[in-house]
Amino acid sequence: MKFLVWVLLLFAAAVALAIAAGHPGYVLLVYPPYRVELSFTLFMVALLGAFVLGHLLLRGVAHALQLPAYVRRFRAERAQRKGHDALLEALTAYFEGRYAAAEQAAQRAITLGEQPALNAVLAARAAHALREFGQRDAYLALPSGRSPGEDTMRLLAQAEFELEQHQPESALAALQALNASGIRKHVGAMTLELKAQQQAHNWDAVLELVGQLEQRNAIQPAKAQQLRQHAWLQKLRASAGDGKSLRGLWKQMPGELRRTAKIAAEAARILMQAGECALARQVLTESLNAEWDSDLAALYGDCREGGGQIDQAETWLATHHDDAGLLLALGKLCLHQELWGKAQSYLDASLSLQPSREAYTALAQLAEKQHKPDDAFKYYQLAADVSEPGKNS
Repeated sequence: MKFLVWVLLLFAAAVALAIAAGHPGYVLLVYPPYRVELSFTLFMVALLGAFVLGHLLLRGVAHALQLPAYVRRFRAERAQRKGHDALLEALTAYFEGRYAAAEQAAQRAITLGEQPALNAVLAARAAHALREFGQRDAYLALPSGRSPGEDTMRLLAQAEFELEQHQPESALAALQALNASGIRKHVGAMTLELKAQQQAHNWDAVLELVGQLEQRNAIQPAKAQQLRQHAWLQKLRASAGDGKSLRGLWKQMPGELRRTAKIAAEAARILMQAGECALARQVLTESLNAEWDSDLAALYGDCREGGGQIDQAETWLATHHDDAGLLLALGKLCLHQELWGKAQSYLDASLSLQPSREAYTALAQLAEKQHKPDDAFKYYQLAADVSEPGKNS
């Protein structure tokens, strides 16, 4: 365009000089047998007009040749705008909870070629919310270029869906495929894997993932501690009946967990059922010495392993003389050792502080051993009438 302007300016300058000279002269054009004679001024005006006309004609031809490409570009831009609008509509509808509208809008966006991977996952999530599982899986199977980012979206969504349907093995397979694709494991994927391992009862993997999430500050310390307690409890329950495995697990367990009342109580129950009363007594003693718990003290009375237990319990009684659980434990231990008078005294003291089904039952058993059926019946009836909603069984 600048070149054309300069040419026009040169022509205009030439015409202006010719007119200013006063004798512009003539231009003679000869093409036998024709002969045309023009003034120089008219020739320059005609030449300028022909140049402009030719330029306009060439531009018109060029535009005509570019018209198909322009139409294609216009249609593509229009489709892109429509696809973008459909994507925004799908996102808005999904987060508003209008899942049917979100699925339809995402379908339109896929048809228009707007972010097919993102819209396929969005449509799959909407279909999942509508319980249309077949349609959901069809969206996830759509070809979408399979770039790393697209794979991440698809596989994480698939893992979430499998977990919601309690299919942890399938969820773990999807997460394993994500790891195999070379994507660095991030917090979102690790959190999903943690849920999948919990559902699959892979407690060692749960403990490992909790530690990794803690290192990244991606989990609250209280939540991490709760998950660790639950995992170790499940590991203990899985080894119930195998005294050797129980002993090994107890040695592996971190010290701060072993001293936790909930862990100690569950471990002691499992150990007593497995016949490991000596270890159960050790578990309870260590936990009670670290932090006192009345329910745990009551459980100490169920661990009847040789002598020395009454002496240990009476040592605690010096500092916890008004603890109903400890008095109940002493009553049970004395009952087991056939110390009828001491058993009666401790059980009555426990009931005076807190009525409990266990104390009344122990008194009924004591009455039976003393051949007092009427008293035994009375105590059993009192035990049946006691309500203990907050008591751990």
